[in-house]
Amino acid sequence: MNSAYAKLNIVQTKLIAPKGQVNNFGKYKYRSNEDILSAVKPHLEGVKAVIVQSDEMKMIGDRFYVVATSKFIDCDTGDEVINTSYAREAMNKKGMDDAQITGATSSYARKYSLNGLLLIDDTKDADTMDNSHHNETPQVQQKPDKPWLNDIKELVNVARNSGWSADEAIKQARINYAVSKKVASEIQEALNN
Repeated sequence: MNSAYAKLNIVQTKLIAPKGQVNNFGKYKYRSNEDILSAVKPHLEGVKAVIVQSDEMKMIGDRFYVVATSKFIDCDTGDEVINTSYAREAMNKKGMDDAQITGATSSYARKYSLNGLLLIDDTKDADTMDNSHHNETPQVQQKPDKPWLNDIKELVNVARNSGWSADEAIKQARINYAVSKKVASEIQEALNN
């Protein structure tokens, strides 16, 4: 009998999750949480495992975050492999009410939680970071035309998925984005929670 990690390894190795969505404004393709779930289902059946996703709201500082959790559960043993991701709710989003903002944030957090669990690399997506520079040490690349540079959710997700310490994430943020001390302290707080 395989362990939950061995079964997850089989799924991670075989999984191909195509980018089934198109952002017409930004002219790029991307994959949604639903795209990933659709692609992984046949593999789960083969190894007798399930994926369960949930999320909760958490106040960090003066902002709400959606904390999304993706669990890979071995149906034979009940053993779990868990990955968590955070996404901060926008203060406001034109044309969206509060419930829609929370729903969009939940979808975003769940997608990145699932990405981490299944080893899906979205770093080449237009909505994440610029990978045009190749360095031996992983670091967050500068992309000055993106509005999320001072939004810590992206850096927190990258740091968590890369296994960086809070100090390394802050160092990268200060080097690549010249973030303020306030944002650096928010990064520290988010990664330590």
